[in-house]
Amino acid sequence: MWSALSGGGAAIGVLLGGLLTGGPGWPWIFFINVPVGAALLVALVRLLPAGVVGADRRRLDLLGAALVTAATGAVISALVGAGDRGWTDAATLVRVGVGVLLYVAFALRQRTAAEPLMDLRLLARRAVRAGTFLVLVATALMIAVFFLGSFLLQRVHGLGPVATGLLFLPVALATMAGSQLAGTVLGRTGGRPLALVAAVVVAGGLALPATLDGTLVSVVGMAVAAAGIGALFVVASATALGRVAPHEAGIASGIVSTFHEFGAALGAAVVSSVAAAGVAGGAASGIEAGFGFAALTALVAGVIAVLLLPRR
Repeated sequence: MWSALSGGGAAIGVLLGGLLTGGPGWPWIFFINVPVGAALLVALVRLLPAGVVGADRRRLDLLGAALVTAATGAVISALVGAGDRGWTDAATLVRVGVGVLLYVAFALRQRTAAEPLMDLRLLARRAVRAGTFLVLVATALMIAVFFLGSFLLQRVHGLGPVATGLLFLPVALATMAGSQLAGTVLGRTGGRPLALVAAVVVAGGLALPATLDGTLVSVVGMAVAAAGIGALFVVASATALGRVAPHEAGIASGIVSTFHEFGAALGAAVVSSVAAAGVAGGAASGIEAGFGFAALTALVAGVIAVLLLPRR
């Protein structure tokens, strides 16, 4: 029952999001979410299991949930605004400080609560740490691709929003292809070599729009990078979730999802700071610098992943 309720809630969120954001002009496109949300709601209620009768039902640690939610919101708010205000701006530093204090309060709460929200010792495991690091980097790189790519195609190459969206289809397909291929070979190679190869592929793809001109070159480079990012996502998820007990899977998945959100905010904040001049003026130099920085980040992350990841 709880699975059906959770899935139904997500579907209702998609449906309501389409209704609230749809309207005159371009926002009408958000109405596409309405039939998707309705179909998901029907499918999830029919297909998801109702749950196990007599299963252990624990009370939710509402205070712990409030603390960790507020902490995450404060840090993400700081990261999102850092690109505009600056990394040393008082508002950015205050929000980061508030987030850190709230995380400390959450940790203390988990040590004293009768039924804590999560076991913090899970974060000390090498596999979980490595997986969360990879999902953070992979998400940041993916956001960089879409963020910088949108400005490059529209402001530098002069394409419209529809044409830009269509040119991102190969990027999405490449992400899926990279994920599929990584899932096939991961069991034979292990995470270390696959993460390193994927990072090199990402860096090579991002280096194309960073050094060469032309719409075709940019799209090919972003698609190649997306294939490597898709592989990184697979390694991250398999590493973080592959060595946890079944009753810990939900918490581990929540940790991965949280770092996914951090990665999105961090990626947008950092690349917007690096490419600020090019993004503001439509010049190619700043955007190319952003792609170059992302390529270097991918290489460094690949080396760190090799050091962090377990052997198998």
